[in-house]
Amino acid sequence: GAVPGALRTLCLAALLGALGAGGTELTLELPDSAQRCFHQELESGIKFSLDYQVISGGHYDVDCYVEDPNGKTIYQETKKQYDSFSHHTELKGVYTFCFGNEFSTFSHKIVYFDFQVGDEPPILPDMNNRVTALTQMESACVTIHEMLNAVIDSQTHYRLREAQDRSRAEELNGRVSYWSVGETLILFVVSIGQVMLLKSFFTEKRPSSGGAGT
Repeated sequence: GAVPGALRTLCLAALLGALGAGGTELTLELPDSAQRCFHQELESGIKFSLDYQVISGGHYDVDCYVEDPNGKTIYQETKKQYDSFSHHTELKGVYTFCFGNEFSTFSHKIVYFDFQVGDEPPILPDMNNRVTALTQMESACVTIHEMLNAVIDSQTHYRLREAQDRSRAEELNGRVSYWSVGETLILFVVSIGQVMLLKSFFTEKRPSSGGAGT
């Protein structure tokens, strides 16, 4: 059966908390007139970033805001199709970010977001503290690692674009289908009306019977 919205939100929040440093990326359904919030406990002095994009639904827009542990809003945007936000934490505690579709009364939204915590660890041990130059093999490993990250980002970008374009194509196909059915019904009604009108023109009216008395 369908999972209730509150339980689904709690499951996703638990998944975020279990991952801790590193973060995650998820795709969620945002019903009309609804809001989904996620909570993440962070230490002070840690960088986190939030990237999101609306894949389908309505005008492909959503509200988003982020609050610090004191409830202060550190990021807020309304009716955005996509955006990115980065922040260095100054307080230790639970940070909250929410997606809202409360302005829509009938359009469900599909939202993708990528929440990352902390900096990526170096691929080589003590890379940040080294005083000697990297060897040719180490330099090649770093280059390959950076290229793979670029490929992953590109794949994610094109996957989201493909999902968004497919949603728009399906929506357009539905509109064209309904319009075609409507045109067919209108042509059918007009054809019947024309036939009946032409028939009334050529119908012979018989004179009324009964002659005059003599």
